[in-house]
Amino acid sequence: MKGFISRLKPYLRWVILGGTLFFLAKTLKDRGAEVMALEITGASWFWLFISLCITMLAHIWSGWVWIGILRELGQRVPVVWGLRVYLRTNIAKYLPGNVWHFYGRVAAVKEKNISLSIGTLSVLMEPLLMAAGALILALVGYGEILGQFWPVLGLVGVLAGLHPRFFNPVVGFVGKLKLGRSPGPESGLKPNYEPPQIRRYPILPLLGEMGFLLLRGSGFVLAVMAMLPPSQHLTMEVLPVVFGGFSMSWLLGLVVPGAPGGVGVFEATAVGLLQTHLPTGVLLGAIAFYRLISILAEAVTAALAGFLPNHRPH
Repeated sequence: MKGFISRLKPYLRWVILGGTLFFLAKTLKDRGAEVMALEITGASWFWLFISLCITMLAHIWSGWVWIGILRELGQRVPVVWGLRVYLRTNIAKYLPGNVWHFYGRVAAVKEKNISLSIGTLSVLMEPLLMAAGALILALVGYGEILGQFWPVLGLVGVLAGLHPRFFNPVVGFVGKLKLGRSPGPESGLKPNYEPPQIRRYPILPLLGEMGFLLLRGSGFVLAVMAMLPPSQHLTMEVLPVVFGGFSMSWLLGLVVPGAPGGVGVFEATAVGLLQTHLPTGVLLGAIAFYRLISILAEAVTAALAGFLPNHRPH
């Protein structure tokens, strides 16, 4: 059964990607007139530029959180070194396999004379805490729609799941799933082992990842504002729902096997969740611009990281 699932996974990835692209193409075909009617003004470009700046800040913040995770694991590394490694490897998530940014960070940590087990645990904890933070924000954003019971139950479940008793087995499972295949002898990595265990509740890294998602969500909201006509504005009633929809879309883009970097899955989920709360043309335009902003932000921060001092291993 396990071998059958392994053989099925590559095809499942293409099925999901094909399905999401078909859904997006059909939505664009049905709503193409609304998209063409969008008016991109000087104010629109201003909001898109601010969205780019905030998205770049989000990636820098995320690098700082990864450094914090290493420190939680007892490894105090220079902030400049950590940001350089994180930002330069971040763009590798778009390569096939969606694991090469992890391998790059583990290799850099190993060169820093930090144990391979600690490096592996740091890159496994990061996406799991991001996923937990995204789910928390999605539950909060959809609180009024879901009622009082389900968000509270979901929050209790997520927070309980981060306790080391439950979190450590999840880390081990994700490690086998993400890093179970060796990237090749040239990398020098042998990740086929059990990762170490965390000893305490990861509250500070969790709050850090939630801050990252709030920044990313703010960038998305600004992209939506850029697409709205001058006479329309986001109301305080819609704003939490937009944040919640973004968080859930980002989460599914992270965990659902599809195109690298969540391309397609994020867009299709955002359309499905938010099209009843925002004009479809505005939503499609915002999603398209935000994907470009996300890739550009990762490329620019990776390039800027190359100018940071390179602390040699010691």
